[in-house]
Order: sequence, then C-alpha cells, then structure tokens
Amino acid sequence: MKTLHFILSGKTAFFKKPEVNTYVYFTYGNIHKVALIGIFGAILGYGGHTQKYGLVKKKGKMEEGFPEFYEKLASLHVSIVPMASNGFIRKKIQVFNNSVGYASAEQGGNLIVKEQWLEDPSWEIFVLLDCEEAEKLSDAIRQKKCVYIPYLGKNDHFADITHISIEEAEEAACGKGNIDSLFPKENGTLYVSDDFWDDALETTFRYEEKLPIRLDAWTNNYILQSFIYTDAAVSWENQKVYRINDKNRMFF
Repeated sequence: MKTLHFILSGKTAFFKKPEVNTYVYFTYGNIHKVALIGIFGAILGYGGHTQKYGLVKKKGKMEEGFPEFYEKLASLHVSIVPMASNGFIRKKIQVFNNSVGYASAEQGGNLIVKEQWLEDPSWEIFVLLDCEEAEKLSDAIRQKKCVYIPYLGKNDHFADITHISIEEAEEAACGKGNIDSLFPKENGTLYVSDDFWDDALETTFRYEEKLPIRLDAWTNNYILQSFIYTDAAVSWENQKVYRINDKNRMFF
C-alpha cells in the first residue's frame, strides 16, 4: 500500500469550537479530520457549506445532506501526527477589531474579537492511496496545484504544505505496539505496563481531547470522538494500522 505524506504547518491556526460563541472563541488543540478534508476540498475545488446553504435557500426548505467536499472526501483514510512536543501546541488569545461596519450593532459597527489561536502548529499527514479521490488529491498536492487557497481553520491562517512524498506502508504485523499518531480512544487499549509487552517504555506523556470525526447529516454539526496521542503501549484489533518508516500509524 502506498501513502501520500506531507507536512502541514502554519504560523497560526484556529479550528473553532462551536460550543462557545461569546466573549472568547476557543480552538481545538489539533487539526481534526473534518478540517483536514476541508483543506483537501479547497485544493480540489469542491463546494463547501456556503454552496450547500445557497442550494437550500434556493429550494426553500432544509434537506438532509452534506457539502460537496464532505460527500466526496469523508471516506478518505488519514493519519495525523502532531509535531509539537507531546502533542500539545501552544495557544494564545488574540484580540483584534472587526470594523467592516456590519459586524456589530454597537455605534460605529466595530466588533472587538477575542480568539484563541494555535501558535506555530505543524503536523505530519498521511493519506492512504486506496481510492480514486485519494489519487486525485495526491496528484494535485505533488504538482503543487490548488483551486482555492488552503487555510488552517479560517482565512487569517495560511497553510504551508511541504516535504511531500509517497511512502510505502505495510500493515502492522501484530495488534500491539506504540501508535505514533493520533488515534480514536475506542480503537485502542492503553497499557502503561503489561506482562505481554516486554519492551514497553515507561509512559511519559498522554494527550487526549474530543475532536470532530464526522458531520451530522441533518444539521452538519460536528460529531465528536475522544482522540489520544501517547508513547504508551497500545493494543488494537481490526484497525487500519500501518508500518511507515519504522513507525506505526493508525488511519481513520
């Protein structure tokens, strides 16, 4: 099996948590699958939420369904590896003015925005080349072509895609070992120490966060799932885990 590999990075990033929309807007601590395939959709020129809502308004009624980018790319198998120490990316609150005139009902139309941004984020990204859409994405990225500019969450945060390569991937021979990527918590069992894991290293870090894994068909709201990034030993069954460059990567 072949995989597309590249490094996705930027000066800042903002992947908004929709649960809070007053005073301060907060970000997820790492890029998630929905945001990642949104970037892929921009590269390939697929329609997003704006195009879908335009069709809904034209028809005059709400209908179940997804934006074009999600319809075409949700089935891609990806693996995300945080390049920050222990998976934790620094965050900082940024304060700025939105003075377009219609942003606020206050006199002058000025809105003071407070957002939590990720600082100097970077991730290794792997995409299994197991379908036509994955091959199409691979061709576009390797040729450095895109229809729309890719952003890290919103257009304040330009995305850099570098160190592009095609890597060989072999399915992991056994269902236990270290997972050198983010993985859904329910897809693996952690072992801090265990008799059958002779070479288990002492656990030094564990990053865990609920991240969006997919969209709801009716509302297009995020469906969350707990993800883990750790150096602890993990056991897994019936999961897509591949050995790439002598490290185990779980795809989801």
